[in-house]
This record gives sequence, C-alpha cells and structure tokens, in this order.
Amino acid sequence: QVQLVESGGGSVQAGGSLRLSCAVSGSTYSIYSIQWVGWFRQAPGKEREGVASHYIRGDHTAYADSVKGRFTISQDNARNTYLQMNSLKPEDTAMYYCASSYLSMSVSMALADKQYNSWGQGTQVTVSS
Repeated sequence: QVQLVESGGGSVQAGGSLRLSCAVSGSTYSIYSIQWVGWFRQAPGKEREGVASHYIRGDHTAYADSVKGRFTISQDNARNTYLQMNSLKPEDTAMYYCASSYLSMSVSMALADKQYNSWGQGTQVTVSS
C-alpha cells in the first residue's frame, strides 16, 4: 500500500494559478506497481470528479473537458506528481485529491474514481471572483 500527501492548495483570485503536488511514499514494490496517478476534486454538495490523470510509465494522459487547456498534470518520478492549474475559475473551487491505481486501464477510464485504490487526504483550492 502507498501513502499519498497533497500540498499546494490555497486561495486565489479568478485568473490566477496554483500548483498542487502529490508525494507518494511506500515500499519500493508498491510504488513500482503504480500505473496511474490522478487528480480528483469534490466541491460541497457535488460528486467527486476526475480532473486529470497520467499513466506514469508512458505518455497517456486524461483531462476532464472542464480543465483542458488550463490544467497540466506532470510527474518528475513515480513519487511526485503535480497539477499546474492556470486561469482558475470560481467553479474550480473544491477539495483536490490525488490518487493512485495499480490497474491497467484505458485512457477513457482514467478519470473514474472507482479505478483508484489509494487516496490522499486532500488539499483545498478556493477561487474567488
């Protein structure tokens, strides 16, 4: 099992930027077994939704339509994944979670939260108008 810790959330005005970080820890085997790392968000009163996900062994990446062109997911190794969020909007306000999956899946499934088995505690992002 792996542990994930998010950081980088905060309050920003509309049009601003934030960079979220997700640090993954655990045994070498458990980290090596990860195939996808994704970012999800949940606003009050709404269901959790997938924002972006990245296949850490290749170039496969998935983005929600609502963030395409504004958010970028990246990693520098299997232990650190980032979400660069630009041109933020008030509707981006939510708790953001990173999650990892051991599953082999298609890009079309990569934003489905049920595919992920390890989750961080979340970091709050608030965008004011």
